[in-house]
Amino acid sequence: MNSIEIRALSDDAATIAMLTDLLIETVAAGGSVSFMHPLSPEDARDFWRKSLAAAARGERAVLGAWRGDALAGTITLLLDFPPNQPHRAEIAKLMTGRDHRGKGVATRLMRAAEELAVGKGRTLLVLDTASDEGAAGLYEKLGFTLTGEIPDFALKPHGGLTGTLIYWKRIGAAAPTLS
Repeated sequence: MNSIEIRALSDDAATIAMLTDLLIETVAAGGSVSFMHPLSPEDARDFWRKSLAAAARGERAVLGAWRGDALAGTITLLLDFPPNQPHRAEIAKLMTGRDHRGKGVATRLMRAAEELAVGKGRTLLVLDTASDEGAAGLYEKLGFTLTGEIPDFALKPHGGLTGTLIYWKRIGAAAPTLS
């Protein structure tokens, strides 16, 4: 099956197992998603359980991209911000499984997260990505604007520091119209 289906993820054992494997695979491959290598299955499962519990409370949305029965990727849309920031959302934890890269999964996940944010009345999306081997090209292709780089922001999963690139995009009612 070549089609990609995007849907909100639930806190069931099979989904948690697939998310756990995806997170461990991403970190092992050097993906800068807040964890260090080696990442234990217990820590990965605990992260996803907490993340999906936050989604159940409406503090975030965790979406999955499915190719048939396989979880091809995931993205998290953070929605819980202080009272003076009800207009924004943040993209986090965009991950695509190794076997699904280069097939449009990340683009579909990003578009779905943006549509969800617009549906929740958000007008600004922000995100950050590692300077080294991050997804800057994808974000720029999708219309995000680079604000700047913070050097030595985080440790890479296998050690050493990397900078972080900060991006933003106006969406929904605040999105610029193309003439």
